[in-house]
Amino acid sequence: MTSSCDPAYAPAGDVDAALMMVDSRLKSVHGGKADADPEGQALFDQYVASLGPGGLDDLVDGTCTLIYMLMVWLRKAHEAEGKDAIEYVVPTLVTTLSRMPKSVPPESIPMMAGLVVACATGLSPSLWRAQYGDWTPPELTPLEATAFLLADHINRIADDNDFATRLIADALSQAYED
Repeated sequence: MTSSCDPAYAPAGDVDAALMMVDSRLKSVHGGKADADPEGQALFDQYVASLGPGGLDDLVDGTCTLIYMLMVWLRKAHEAEGKDAIEYVVPTLVTTLSRMPKSVPPESIPMMAGLVVACATGLSPSLWRAQYGDWTPPELTPLEATAFLLADHINRIADDNDFATRLIADALSQAYED
């Protein structure tokens, strides 16, 4: 029996833009800069401003799809080692998010943890989240932080600062070809 949260029923959203956003953050952090590249941030802000309401929803759905894709990879990588991704990924994510109180309100952390658990169990994060209402503005930065932290976690596992970006870009290229 399929779930109403089956990823086959979920909108993919703008995964390219979500990946661009996360990749920019990764490069900023691992490039030794304390803050995001101001020029890159200005371009991204301009892009987001041009989206309109439907485009912003597409970006949020794309970020959820990106999180789902990253969690699928993490689940498979952990299972190959006889480990449970939820056991190893969620506590690290929660701990890191809780250390970011200026960007991540504490009340948003359970939602992000639940979102990642939903992905790890094969549920669409967008459809899982929809059960609890619309996204709220205070949840958008934690959503971005969650995508960033999962990509960074994958990069550390692979010992390659660009691995997660290449992983998703390759999957998207393959999907576009099919």
